[in-house]
Amino acid sequence: MKVREPLISELSSPGRRGVRFPEPDVPTTPLPKGLARADLPLPEVSEVDVVRHYTRLSHFNHAVDINFYPLGSCTMKYNPKINEALARLPGFTEIHPFQPPETVQGALRLMYELQEALKKITGFAACSLQPAAGAHGELTGVHMIWAYHHDRGDTARTKILVPDSAHGTNPASSAMSGFKVVEIPSDDRGNIDLEALKAECDETVAGLMLTNPNTLGLFEEHLLEVVELVHSVGGLVYGDGANLNALLGIARPGDLGFDVMHLNLHKTFSTPHGGGGPGSGPVVCAPHMADYLPGPIVVETEPATDEMPPMYGFEFPKKSIGRVKSFYGHFGVMVKAFAYIAMLGEYGLRQVAEDAVLNANYLRVRLQDAYRIPYNRICKHEFVAEGRWKDAPGVRALDIAKRIMDFGFHPPTNYFPLIVHEALMIEPTETESKETLDAFADAMLQIAEEAHTNPEILRTAPHNTPFGRVDEVKAAKELILKWQDAQS
Repeated sequence: MKVREPLISELSSPGRRGVRFPEPDVPTTPLPKGLARADLPLPEVSEVDVVRHYTRLSHFNHAVDINFYPLGSCTMKYNPKINEALARLPGFTEIHPFQPPETVQGALRLMYELQEALKKITGFAACSLQPAAGAHGELTGVHMIWAYHHDRGDTARTKILVPDSAHGTNPASSAMSGFKVVEIPSDDRGNIDLEALKAECDETVAGLMLTNPNTLGLFEEHLLEVVELVHSVGGLVYGDGANLNALLGIARPGDLGFDVMHLNLHKTFSTPHGGGGPGSGPVVCAPHMADYLPGPIVVETEPATDEMPPMYGFEFPKKSIGRVKSFYGHFGVMVKAFAYIAMLGEYGLRQVAEDAVLNANYLRVRLQDAYRIPYNRICKHEFVAEGRWKDAPGVRALDIAKRIMDFGFHPPTNYFPLIVHEALMIEPTETESKETLDAFADAMLQIAEEAHTNPEILRTAPHNTPFGRVDEVKAAKELILKWQDAQS
């Protein structure tokens, strides 16, 4: 029987303190009325009880520092801790956006060199670091597409084409920008259906939003033909760069014909993904789109001399769509991304992609005989399996996800992409060892066996976690945002 752990309020004792401050050596001022509630019942506990309480709560959660986190489409990889330390250096944390540029030249140089690195990695001509996240970068890119067409007087372009294998925010970004969203189906190999694309390519097309590799983890086999089709009718090709970690050092989207693209610094370039932010979604683009980038952008204002390093400042592109965020973007995320790129270098970044692809294909092959993989060809950084069997009709992907928690692993992404029934989207990332991948594969194979021999253990899972199976729908509708006794 599990013993109930005491609430922190139950550890409280009048007069007990965790810390004692010295008497102030300056005059004190009472707090303004209304700033704090008079009846605020704060627990009176010792320091060690506070530390133990929050440490105990942290153990209820899963984290990439604890075990494998194969959350497809999110790149939940181990990130170097040194990047966190670098982002906390006083020279980066104790500055303010309102400071004159000449007083923050180190920060501006980092931003400038990050822009240049991202341009080189992607093969594009220009970059803005301002967008705050991936979906924000998408919205920015679609606004740039709108501005490009309207600047040319081409106002009849009213629709954006979005493959059914795209990231889910692509249609939202298009619709919020005032475009009609037209879904393009996939063929039997997980590519864009070329015939369906041809049928929609006309003079009303503003652009195509293309996630490559797509959410099936597959590289578009007819990419050059797709790009040419859209360009032939005057449309632009937007690249969702959230999956760039599969292409680093191998393929540059700018060389493949994309016009504008966003990157997820918080997925590909080190900042831990998830937890609500902050993120960073820089936008890169081809020369003909550079004038429409959001600003301001860091530029070199004075070249270096024998005596002085170069000077940096801000500049708005000539036809900029304007600011898309206050100030200059999420600077702390930029520091971590710059450190990651600088440490790995050209060959290290390529190894990131090669190892991510190798790990994904290793898992795909280990699981393909036990799980149906509807688009079972060489994948990139992730793959999608079905969590269902005809001869085990009572088992769903959700049951598999719950059961894998009993083995100490975080579940894969469930029910996405929507074009795969009972989808299990698995992304191992480049940082996992073969031993970890084998342990996960062994667990998944055991679960597949249990689905046929003991399905009830799946339907009632998890069994070894601090909390059992919860009702996800009820949890989403009836949020509990404070700790409370389970018996209350």
